[in-house]
Amino acid sequence: MSTNTIAGRMITASAMLFVAAALLVSTLPAHADANFQRWVQQFRAIANQNGITNATFDRAFSGISAPDPEVLRLANNQPEFNAPVWQYFDNQVNEEAIANGRTMAQRHARLLDAVEQRFGVSRYIVLAIWSIESRYGEALNNPRQVRSTIRSLATLAYGDQRRQRFGRQQLVAALQILQNGDVDVSQMTGSWAGAMGHTQFIPTSYQTWAVDMDGNGRRDIWNSIPDALGSAANLLRANGWRSGHAWGYEVRLPEGRMFPAGTMTLAEWERIGVVRANGQAYPRPNDRAELKVPQGRDGIAFLVLHNFNMLKRYNNSDLYALSVGMLADQIAGHGAYTRDWSRPFTRLSFAEAQELQQRLSSMGYYDGEIDGRIGPASRAAITAFQQRQGLTADGHPSKELLTRLRGR
Repeated sequence: MSTNTIAGRMITASAMLFVAAALLVSTLPAHADANFQRWVQQFRAIANQNGITNATFDRAFSGISAPDPEVLRLANNQPEFNAPVWQYFDNQVNEEAIANGRTMAQRHARLLDAVEQRFGVSRYIVLAIWSIESRYGEALNNPRQVRSTIRSLATLAYGDQRRQRFGRQQLVAALQILQNGDVDVSQMTGSWAGAMGHTQFIPTSYQTWAVDMDGNGRRDIWNSIPDALGSAANLLRANGWRSGHAWGYEVRLPEGRMFPAGTMTLAEWERIGVVRANGQAYPRPNDRAELKVPQGRDGIAFLVLHNFNMLKRYNNSDLYALSVGMLADQIAGHGAYTRDWSRPFTRLSFAEAQELQQRLSSMGYYDGEIDGRIGPASRAAITAFQQRQGLTADGHPSKELLTRLRGR
């Protein structure tokens, strides 16, 4: 999910008067529907002050009489933030994502030509973002992942104390999008946090960077692949993407020395022994770069450049930016990385991860998607099986575990 810098219109000071009441709602009891409906009617004043007509407001909230409990559950339970590094990359940079990216590169070649020409952003970066944000649009058809954007943001604004300000800002922006006519309320869907469409823009990011790439007069990132991919490229360009420049390089570190914090030129890094892992020279030795070692100096290492920080404008996470860059390189066919992430077990292939989920499902341990992505539900199922079998309950999706499951 993208968490771009919030650039939307700030809610007016007078509209903050009712926030104190909302702050009292830290949990949602079973009888909270009436309270939520009162909150919605109070929010109408804020919407009106930000230019939203009553007709748009009523259309947006038609049929929404209660908060979404699943949104609050997801907001308060995000174990992926504490997940090991290898798990994040195994889920994002895998053989399925690479193969599908190459297929999409061929299928949308003319569109990607136009995106590169107009915005100067590599097609492979755009494809990697599309993969990570929505699995090339596949996630938009999954009712487990997609929900009403208006209801999700209203739920956060009403009942999530940590995200109330975010929820209010994004809800106002979402209402403005509806009023502008770019999308019908029935199609304004997204993640639990309000990230929308193929490339998962939050509403204020949509307002700032979404483009009408297909020329039909609407900026439709839900149904128009051209609009979605063009919007992603526009966000990067507007924030300073350097056309034709790399995002970073895998590097080898010399033994037995400390490395400076901050940036140096690639030539300076090379002088202290930090060289490209593939043995090639740095194309632009005067570019400034920073060293990133997500698993410490004994793991895979990167020198990251200006465009890496532009990827973080899409999602302010080193792991996100690295995954986009690494996946883009693999889709482009730049060759495998010389090192892999360190894991305490033997890694499964993507197909094997799907088989693991299928076998756990058939045994009653798992009821999630058979999608090859090992998330909290998969780890919980693995742990439950390990406990039942008297194994170390580490939740790891290992070849050793799959072999045991195959033997049952």
